[in-house]
Amino acid sequence: MNTFHPDHSRPVTRLVRGEAVSDGAGVKLNRVIGTQQVPDIDPFLMLDEFRSDVPGDYIAGFPEHPHRGFETVTYMLAGRMRHGDNHGHSGLMDAGSVQWMTAGRGIVHSEMPEQEDGLMAGFQLWINLPARDKMTAPRYQEFPAAAIPVVDAAPGVVVKLIAGELAGQRGPIAGVATQPLYQDISLAANTAFSASVPATHQAFIYVFEGGVNAGPESARHAVQKKQMAVLGNGDHLELQAGSEGARLLLIAGLPLREPVARYGPFVMNTQEEIHQAFADYRAGRF
Repeated sequence: MNTFHPDHSRPVTRLVRGEAVSDGAGVKLNRVIGTQQVPDIDPFLMLDEFRSDVPGDYIAGFPEHPHRGFETVTYMLAGRMRHGDNHGHSGLMDAGSVQWMTAGRGIVHSEMPEQEDGLMAGFQLWINLPARDKMTAPRYQEFPAAAIPVVDAAPGVVVKLIAGELAGQRGPIAGVATQPLYQDISLAANTAFSASVPATHQAFIYVFEGGVNAGPESARHAVQKKQMAVLGNGDHLELQAGSEGARLLLIAGLPLREPVARYGPFVMNTQEEIHQAFADYRAGRF
């Protein structure tokens, strides 16, 4: 296990529960970032969790809709998601797969869930793009479960490494301005783990199974299922799973510290750029 100076352990600065929302054509979601309570955590604009074994909660999906100025990251835990866009790109995501879409200057796409034993579960994260990259050409990075490294990080600790580095391995996502860390961490019951996080990055965890105690030993916070813990400064995070074990996302990225102008599916730096995005979309320039 990695060893760190205890003073550089990231504290928990805020605990947040998501809000039940409906998006797309009535898909029921748990929105954790992107609410009045937590508008954003620079560079992260939104985090939605979708989890249901009731097909009516999600089967209508997300029909065609535009994006400009940011990236969407879809991580499937269960079920399937069929997607397509106005550039002719299409595919089918299944359990364990990741799609990292850089919308850039504009894309119109659809995301339609498909049943698999009824259960549909996963996450969508929105990450801001720096001003210099907002009008870049759209691109996709798509990987099946088999392409995502699984690291036995410590006894009782298994990490699926979507982005960033761990134990000499690197996640498949590359070339992203915010230099993201995206890990799916599973902890056996009562297991402790020190997770390395770049000191330059903004970071949070989201617990979706079991529960953990997080932060330095002198200031531990219990983080329960369906809670996000926003983290303070440091170069690592100390985690201690409870008696049920735990599974959580650890996500971090370089903050952009730029003005954010946001309206629906468009995220730019000024209101003028938002007006231009609407004009370009209406004129078919996406």
